[in-house]
Amino acid sequence: MVGSWRPTISEVHGLAPHGQAVRSVFAFRGMKESMRVLFVGDIVGSPGRQIVRDRLADIVAQRQIDLVIANGENSASGFGITPRLAEELLKMGIDVLTGGNHSWDRKEILEYLPHEPRLLRPANFPEGNPGSGLYLGTAKNGLKYAVLNLQGRVFMTPIDDPFRKADSELEKIPSDVAFVFVDMHAETTSEKLAMGWYLDGRVTAVVGTHTHVATADEHVFPQGTAYITDVGMTGPHGGVIGMDRNGIIAKFLNGLPARFEVASGDVQMNCVLIETDDDGARNSAGRLRARSIERLRLCID
Repeated sequence: MVGSWRPTISEVHGLAPHGQAVRSVFAFRGMKESMRVLFVGDIVGSPGRQIVRDRLADIVAQRQIDLVIANGENSASGFGITPRLAEELLKMGIDVLTGGNHSWDRKEILEYLPHEPRLLRPANFPEGNPGSGLYLGTAKNGLKYAVLNLQGRVFMTPIDDPFRKADSELEKIPSDVAFVFVDMHAETTSEKLAMGWYLDGRVTAVVGTHTHVATADEHVFPQGTAYITDVGMTGPHGGVIGMDRNGIIAKFLNGLPARFEVASGDVQMNCVLIETDDDGARNSAGRLRARSIERLRLCID
């Protein structure tokens, strides 16, 4: 039931050993215009990268994923991303990496961004900044897709309006692009939800990132756009939003400057799986309509 359907969260344990295919999942799906897209929530530090390395190939095989997108702006010790880590994550099977307010934390990324179009930063940063917030590609099943990265302004750096930037970026996407995905990197629920409603019927999915805490409001809007306020975090949940809890608690107690380290323990990979209608149904903008959005939580056994 579009607009009201809520799946239960799936906890995935004991997947096939890394790199080993599960034969039953390779049944031929036919030549239908449909997509299965996996989005991996904010990857935090080496624990986040490790669980992606250990689990991504298996979930892609088991769920017959056509396209993998991930937010990578916290992959370098929790703050930013480096060229080496971007290439490492892309080689793991991630097709596109999105960013956010930490995209600029590593100075070496500034020269790298213009040379790797699959690494995005929010499109609504001022004109002239390195890189791009929009990527166009072709998925494994041959369908064309677009990924748009935006950043909110409430309680964050007051950059350009993400709503009007969404309008202008969507105008650049060719009409033959079947699947349009938006990563809305923002602090507040209201700004993310407003963006979801604003883009309903114009894109296939709007997912929220940045807070590192998964929300339970995944659903499909009336015009066929899948939505969730925050996908959650890929990394150690034994701390505070990925960082060592002792340092965070001390900061709250004394208010003094502190150096935060990536936490350890309870490493999880929080994702969402978005599926479109098997019959290739389109929304008012001519993009594929989402049929479902499902939360996945993969753990290290």
